[in-house]
Amino acid sequence: MTSYEISPFFFPTTVAFVDDSASFLDSLALRLDSRLAFRLFNSPFSALVALNGTNSMPPMVEDFFSLYRHRGECSYAHHVVDVNIDKIHREVHNDQRFEQISVIVVDYDMPEMNGLEFCRNIKNPAVKKILLTGKADEQIAVRAFNEKIIDRFIRKQNADVMTILNSAIADLQTEYLRQIENALLKVLAVGSHMFLFDPAFAHRFNEIRKKLGIVEHYLSCMPDGILMLDMSGVSHLLIIQTEELIRGQCEIADDQAAPDGLLKQLRSGRHVPYFWKTAGNYSPVYEDWQSYLHPSTEFKGNDWYLYTIVKNPPAFDLKYVVSYADYLDRLDSETRQGVSNASRHPSC
Repeated sequence: MTSYEISPFFFPTTVAFVDDSASFLDSLALRLDSRLAFRLFNSPFSALVALNGTNSMPPMVEDFFSLYRHRGECSYAHHVVDVNIDKIHREVHNDQRFEQISVIVVDYDMPEMNGLEFCRNIKNPAVKKILLTGKADEQIAVRAFNEKIIDRFIRKQNADVMTILNSAIADLQTEYLRQIENALLKVLAVGSHMFLFDPAFAHRFNEIRKKLGIVEHYLSCMPDGILMLDMSGVSHLLIIQTEELIRGQCEIADDQAAPDGLLKQLRSGRHVPYFWKTAGNYSPVYEDWQSYLHPSTEFKGNDWYLYTIVKNPPAFDLKYVVSYADYLDRLDSETRQGVSNASRHPSC
């Protein structure tokens, strides 16, 4: 994501490393970020079988859209695209979300096929490709980059190759998901989630992410906000309110004959409600309404916001969600059991 936008969803993905030298892959694995999910292949053919499998494709933006036609109108007029925000946060229930290969790092000089031939045979056009080259291959790599066969090339001889490689991987993993999100962001730009496009609030969101150790997040609604999970799957809901949303909350509560104490608290701006049983709005079912109010933080960016963070929000059924730590543990387990050579470490 950029520093001036909040992505509507983000989760870690997997990086594939392809090199015919098992010893090089062994050495590489020891120097990679411990939080990086990766699979190592010392056969380009085996890598292509895994990478071109049925589970390799990312979520499609069409999954979040539906087409609505006004009744009584011509079928070719007044088409309205509806964004199903509920489907965005439900991506957290996709047990295979971390398995998506977002970036491939491939050696150029391999006997079975060279790195460019390998890249040309990858079916998923969204996958980002980094070519590792020797000094003699640099002109070939430059041509491949200019022809958009690869996204980056890095020389193995660089003294700081791992720093360059880790930085390139992080950038390209973000770009991978951003390709899917761009159309979604364009639609959300005319909706009620304008905090996504507020640079100041995006900066505050990144501070919150770092403080809580967040590794994945998803836009949510009712109430508007962002569902966040850390490595272990511990969840937090960032609820974000504007003056307009607060007025709406107060009007609904007033219509529902809410207690004067609740109305006073809502209007004071000192608390943000989380009425999770009734889609975010007050109802007489909340006899103990005080327990549904959370201390707020005021923030001024392009707009004025109140926000609060609710740990383990009850409206989200996250008990059986696979955490990123679970996924990394599974990759390590596969390595120890020698399940395949498509693991965090080469098995042959």
